[in-house]
Amino acid sequence: MKAVIANAYGGPEVLSVGEMARPEPRANEVLIKIYASAVTQADVMMRAGTPWFGRLILGLGKPKAVVPGTAFAGKVEAVGVGVRRFAIGDDVFGETSVGFHAHAQYVAVPEDGVVETIPLTMSYDQAAPVTDGALTVHNFLTRLVTIKPGQRVLVNGAAGGLGTSAVQLAKHLGAEVTAVASNRNGDFLRQLGADHVIDYEREDFTKQVGRYDIIFDTVGKVKFGKAKRALKQDGVYLSPVLGLGLLFQAFWTGKFGRKTAKFSATGLLAHGELRKRLAEVKLLVEDGALKTIIDRRYGLDEIAQAHRYVETGHKRGNVVLEVAHEDVAMLAAQ
Repeated sequence: MKAVIANAYGGPEVLSVGEMARPEPRANEVLIKIYASAVTQADVMMRAGTPWFGRLILGLGKPKAVVPGTAFAGKVEAVGVGVRRFAIGDDVFGETSVGFHAHAQYVAVPEDGVVETIPLTMSYDQAAPVTDGALTVHNFLTRLVTIKPGQRVLVNGAAGGLGTSAVQLAKHLGAEVTAVASNRNGDFLRQLGADHVIDYEREDFTKQVGRYDIIFDTVGKVKFGKAKRALKQDGVYLSPVLGLGLLFQAFWTGKFGRKTAKFSATGLLAHGELRKRLAEVKLLVEDGALKTIIDRRYGLDEIAQAHRYVETGHKRGNVVLEVAHEDVAMLAAQ
């Protein structure tokens, strides 16, 4: 099978595509034929090996997992002994978490892992980014905080993969949503449900003293020390981008502060917890409360190009990695 290979940390040039043996499902595992994956800012950071303390999990000198990628959508190709939840031919989506190996034509995952059948309303391309976007946002906006109708929620980096999901979910939960992004994304974000849009090139939202109940900085660009000025007295700052500063602030404010900073490594939560949340996200998709925004699509052989685009920080929604298979190409040619 074809797979992306990264034998070292570094820039996009460390990524290549090579041939590997196709995995075989062990007992209680399903083999998934992947048709789509996603390339995210988290993938970019893991490829670079940053932040440095992340290498304690990823591998000190080089990646432990030579095949990167965590998000997948595809079809169950084979099942191991004892599998009950899925059958051959099921369309599924999910994530491998720190198991990686999703940027490939096939991956074997536990049936009790983070896997769910794809909603009938979604394509593979639309389903693949859900676990890196909507699932992460669901964890932050329903587990770390409880949004009450009418609360003011600000989403920084609102036009990105996490941001577009955050705007939709916060609005669904009844919040008054302010989206922070470039001016070109204003109308787009209003269509997703934003009540207000702030152009970060013209206005500094942190000067709105005491305005917001929750600030969700999806890109980690505005540190808690600055953002807290815009929080109400019992406001909460959220960010999925961990640094030593945020780690300390989350600990300190959790003990002594009224305005608090919170972080969660969604992918490191227990599979049972994530599977439950993925089922809830699936219902939101089926109800029309959440939809996947796709900016660009790349082929497996264009992985380095996909990483370079994500690194620009200007994507609107998600970047999808489409995974081709010879049998599909043959059918299309007939």
